[in-house]
Amino acid sequence: MSTIVTSFGRPQPGEYYEYYDRYISLVPSDDIVGVLEKQAVETVALLKSADAKADFRYAPGKWSLKEVLGHVNDTERIMTYRALRISRGDKTPIEGYEQDDYIRDGNFGRRTLPDLVAEFADIRKATLSFFRHLDAEAGVRRGTANKFEISARALPYIIAGHELHHRRILLDRYLR
Repeated sequence: MSTIVTSFGRPQPGEYYEYYDRYISLVPSDDIVGVLEKQAVETVALLKSADAKADFRYAPGKWSLKEVLGHVNDTERIMTYRALRISRGDKTPIEGYEQDDYIRDGNFGRRTLPDLVAEFADIRKATLSFFRHLDAEAGVRRGTANKFEISARALPYIIAGHELHHRRILLDRYLR
């Protein structure tokens, strides 16, 4: 019987497409569940005070703050779904997604920032519930997503690093 873990250990090169190293390298700890928990608190606190900038775009053609958060939410859902399928041994290749289409069709501009922040908190709660109960054996299972092999344990690191990447952009370009 496998043991339930809260730390899978950092995924190694070869467990994910090298593009994702830009996110995984941002994650400061091997306790990925702890990182995801801490991020939830920090990100919600940051964005609760950002309502005045909700529709701000730092340049023409760039996403609004609400669209950035909508993208973070969509990506977390997709990456957790990938982890679910891969960890359960599903060998069916998982398709990619076009982020700009998701932004265009996500209607994030029609929503309030508090609503999107609450959605982030809800998604993160579900993400945490899933990864808290993923055993070590399932974490090292591999599948194909967007035409590249990836381990289930790489996906929470991608989620955390992706959120950190966009939080830095928000702080640097939207909330200064």
